[in-house]
Amino acid sequence: RPRRKGERKRKSVRGCIVDSNLSVIAMSIVKKGEQDIPGLTDNTIPRRLGPKRASKIRKLFNLTKDDDVCQYVIKRPLPLKEGKTRQRFKAPKIQRLVTPAVLQRKRHKIALKRRRAEKSRLAAAEYSKILAQRQKEAKEAKELKRKRSASLR
Repeated sequence: RPRRKGERKRKSVRGCIVDSNLSVIAMSIVKKGEQDIPGLTDNTIPRRLGPKRASKIRKLFNLTKDDDVCQYVIKRPLPLKEGKTRQRFKAPKIQRLVTPAVLQRKRHKIALKRRRAEKSRLAAAEYSKILAQRQKEAKEAKELKRKRSASLR
């Protein structure tokens, strides 16, 4: 039995002997034979869920970039409630769907980045200006000091 959810199921192996002592065999069918195995290969069970990711829905229905993915999502009909006549459906929330909100968020992020870069560039320019001014003042002070010491000699 699995100890936690999603844990790998360990299957015990006892060589290659298959006989009546085994109650269950863990295996997968690779090739179908002439006759069907009753209760195993004679009936097909459809997959309950369709794709949820936008690109996988596009791939399944051979859609182009311009087609609306929301119209092609696989919906599941819900059982009718008493007194109601309208059929209701349940559909998955499509992931990785490019919506106007997503594009707006992307634009906003890029604008913020650009604004930060501009601000840091202006700050660097101002700092270099202040630094140049201080160096100039220091140079002048040094020359003044040198002149004074020369005049005292």
